[in-house]
Amino acid sequence: MLMRSDPFRELDRLTREVFGPDRPGAMPMDAYRSGDDFIVHFDLPGVDPETIDLDVERNVLNLRAERKSPAPEGAEMIAAERPTGTFTRQLFLGDTLDTERIDASYDAGVLTLRIPVAEQAKPRKIPIAGGSERKQIGS
Repeated sequence: MLMRSDPFRELDRLTREVFGPDRPGAMPMDAYRSGDDFIVHFDLPGVDPETIDLDVERNVLNLRAERKSPAPEGAEMIAAERPTGTFTRQLFLGDTLDTERIDASYDAGVLTLRIPVAEQAKPRKIPIAGGSERKQIGS
């Protein structure tokens, strides 16, 4: 299962309030379980897929993406409300997820991760020996 802990979220919010919208913030995320998979969607509008970097180390998923300004260098900005720069996010993945088989896709500004539940974490029947008949008890 996914861990909801993100100790830097409040710090990111405070930083945006102090430094304004030019400072990149956290990327919005939805996460849910569907069957034997956890699905995670990250909103990354305007991000070039080539700048997305995704890795997993010791059950910590690290995501990094960059959005560059569309204005040419030296242009006089009249309004700059859309955040640019490097965005990062970490997810702490539980031991019940198979981090070796994560599938990632990027479409219409949304990065989607499909993280399967590990085989050893799925429910299974356990046979019980003894008596005249063999019975199974579900777990």
